[in-house]
Amino acid sequence: MKFMLIRRADDTTENGALPSQEMLAAMAAYNERMMQAGVLISGSGLRPTSDGCLIRFEHGTPTIIPGPLSPPSERIAGYSVLEAPSLEAAIGWAQQWPIMDADGNVTLELRRYYTLEDFEPGAGLEQHRSHAQVPDAMNVHVAFPGTCREAMQFYADVTGGQLECLLTYAETPAAEHTSPTLHDRIIHASLNLRGRRLMGADMSPEAYTPPQGVQVQLEYQDIEQASSTFARLTEGGKIIMPFEATFWSAGFGMATDRFGIQWMINVSTEHCPLENAGGNP
Repeated sequence: MKFMLIRRADDTTENGALPSQEMLAAMAAYNERMMQAGVLISGSGLRPTSDGCLIRFEHGTPTIIPGPLSPPSERIAGYSVLEAPSLEAAIGWAQQWPIMDADGNVTLELRRYYTLEDFEPGAGLEQHRSHAQVPDAMNVHVAFPGTCREAMQFYADVTGGQLECLLTYAETPAAEHTSPTLHDRIIHASLNLRGRRLMGADMSPEAYTPPQGVQVQLEYQDIEQASSTFARLTEGGKIIMPFEATFWSAGFGMATDRFGIQWMINVSTEHCPLENAGGNP
């Protein structure tokens, strides 16, 4: 089940006061626990309503009402999107909200998302169901010649992702159908990166072929983090294209790591729009 955990605004957030470094650290630790548990999908803080507006429609005609908006307690200061098996489980995570926030005087709102199964059948619903041909997720699976465990542990360290599975051939029914030399090798590995997964497996020598023509792409908003990740991935590997500014990005690089996997590291294009690539205002 998917839930939105809403942090209600207050006078402090509406005045644009930024959280302290201690509060940022506490929130980061809270988010890290949820990411490790596979609960946190996404989340963000919102700027004060003075930087926004209401758009109110009357008989189909919109009226723009600029901020600030009041009362603050009816506004939203931030949100997290959670994936939990039940309302009770989501409440359990909400109750772990950092007590440092507003000295423990915070109002949270927890709301469950609708699913298509909640609606009566009909033509309108079928239009939404037609979107079901779009997969719920797209993940990447890569093959290794026996280095899957080492590679995936390295990728988890580089990216900070959650290594949620390292399953050997010996731990599955496939063991009786495979050579004993494969039993300690990995048949399934999964690295969770904010709900998207890099998966992998070791292949037998006769079945393995080095990957060609495919790159794993990682995107960052922070150019320093992107550069650091690129540097780590190139250790013992080969740089295809140095990490540097391009016409579409403030930072982009391509490399093959020491395990033979090709990577693209990119800084989010929203921070370097194409229309400004030539230095135009």
